[in-house]
Amino acid sequence: MAFYENVFIVRQDVTSAQVEGLTEHFAGIIAAQGGNVTKKEPWGLRSLAYKIKKNRKGHFVLLNIDGPAAAVQEMERNMRIHEDVLRYLTVRVEALEEGPSAILVNKGRDRDGRDRDFRDGPRRDRDGRDRDDRLRPAREPVADAAEGDA
Repeated sequence: MAFYENVFIVRQDVTSAQVEGLTEHFAGIIAAQGGNVTKKEPWGLRSLAYKIKKNRKGHFVLLNIDGPAAAVQEMERNMRIHEDVLRYLTVRVEALEEGPSAILVNKGRDRDGRDRDFRDGPRRDRDGRDRDDRLRPAREPVADAAEGDA
């Protein structure tokens, strides 16, 4: 059997419980066709790059599938019919990844790759300065005109 990774996006107004139900439904389709879903990974509600069917956000879910092509085609057919699924993408891969995906690993990090933990104090730049200092320009105190005339 072949290995596949499938990511699908569900509308933003659907609850997380309904998203889990959809995930189980699609996994059941794969199982009925003789396949196996090795990993179900909800990525949560994320912003979309552009509006899809008037939605700005969507619930993302990753499925790792070990099964025949017919099972994946049947699952995609059901995704196409289902009104809550905005988009889906299935890719055939050589091997399935073990452990959490890169999305979940980087979920708690900022753009520079550092952990987002604000309890330790102010965030620092690469120079070691506080980020607040970088945002506020340094100003020299201005002497009063009355003091300069005296």
